[in-house]
Amino acid sequence: MNARTLHDWAGTVALFERRALPESSYENLYDESYDIHPGPLVVSGLLDLDEEGWSSATGVVVDGDLTVEGNVLNVDDGCPALVVLGDLKAADVYLEGDVKLIVAGNVTVNAFIGNMTDKLVMIHADLKAAVTVLSAEFSPDLIGGTLHGAVIAPDYLDLAQDVDPATLLVAEVLCSISDDDRDDMRCFDAPRVHGGRLLRRVEEGLPVALASLSSHGDATGG
Repeated sequence: MNARTLHDWAGTVALFERRALPESSYENLYDESYDIHPGPLVVSGLLDLDEEGWSSATGVVVDGDLTVEGNVLNVDDGCPALVVLGDLKAADVYLEGDVKLIVAGNVTVNAFIGNMTDKLVMIHADLKAAVTVLSAEFSPDLIGGTLHGAVIAPDYLDLAQDVDPATLLVAEVLCSISDDDRDDMRCFDAPRVHGGRLLRRVEEGLPVALASLSSHGDATGG
């Protein structure tokens, strides 16, 4: 990981203003210190936003593009915010809990997964995913461009589509009539998706989507 510098809130906002990030994106972030990484930044393997050592501050700002050669993961509450002032590319993205993710450019992934509602997730350009899985009232606060790919979500979410999860997700993450481990579902109400098994595959770096954007010329690094 490349060198980083620590900015106070005033210095962080000054960077946001130089990069023309709308105030509406960052006004709800904590006005504390942030680690600033110059981009482009490449992270090998899993990027666990909950992991100690990822940030020494309230959040991380990548001043440019961020490529994660694995998955981006957030499960616990209170993790550092992640602000990407360029494009974000990863294999999969799994967001849960009190996550704060702001991307000024495009997000390109195989699977974009969101569960539960305590979050700030804003994508200012396109969300390019082979499949998006939304659960428990999770929906991005902003997709400024186009949402590409199929969406598996409960009917009460505006982004829900009439799609067959079995044509989009690996069989290991689908619910079956024999499932009796309801406590392992992680409150997932996306149709036919087993939240516990889905999360474990993301943590282990195993694919959850049947299709890969990399096979269509959009490299995702995973």
